[in-house]
Amino acid sequence: MKQEFTITVYTENQIGLLNRIAIIFSRRKINIDSLNTSPSEIEGIHRFTIVINETEDVVKKLARQIEKQVDVLKAFYNTDDEIVWQELALYKVSTDEIAEKVKVERLLREYGARAVVIRKDYTVFETSGHHEETDKLVKVLEPYGLIEFVRSARVAIIKASNGFHERLREFEQTDPGEDVIENEYLGKQGEVFTM
Repeated sequence: MKQEFTITVYTENQIGLLNRIAIIFSRRKINIDSLNTSPSEIEGIHRFTIVINETEDVVKKLARQIEKQVDVLKAFYNTDDEIVWQELALYKVSTDEIAEKVKVERLLREYGARAVVIRKDYTVFETSGHHEETDKLVKVLEPYGLIEFVRSARVAIIKASNGFHERLREFEQTDPGEDVIENEYLGKQGEVFTM
């Protein structure tokens, strides 16, 4: 059965890697619902957060395929219950409309929003949460002159982990004179960890 999965990929920051990862999804005709790239807690290592709706078997195969990319260190996949996640949303509304018809302070408190720009012609509100929460504010603002709406990609942290950086640090501290097995800090080749 298909469900929402978040794939977290730790990579080196190399040109063209995003394209190679996107091709893995497009070849299999899998739509990416959300994609975020950012620096991670480890200097020089980037983190991709990819959200898709698929079966666990397909997601497991995707994670293995992503890990085969030269610049990828590790790929994890998790359900929504296994992560803490948020999205940021911005709403542009007509200042005249919102000031006349809505008690702005009550609206901001009710939806956890704040004004980030107030101009004579428009006001921009910001809030964060899950997409269901940010969509509710869209419906509230539509009758009051909603001009524009944008939501960011998901950012997520895995709940039950010490973090990938611990495994990476252990690997980096290995004595250079020792024989190192390829991907020793990642587990057996082809093994996919869920955290």
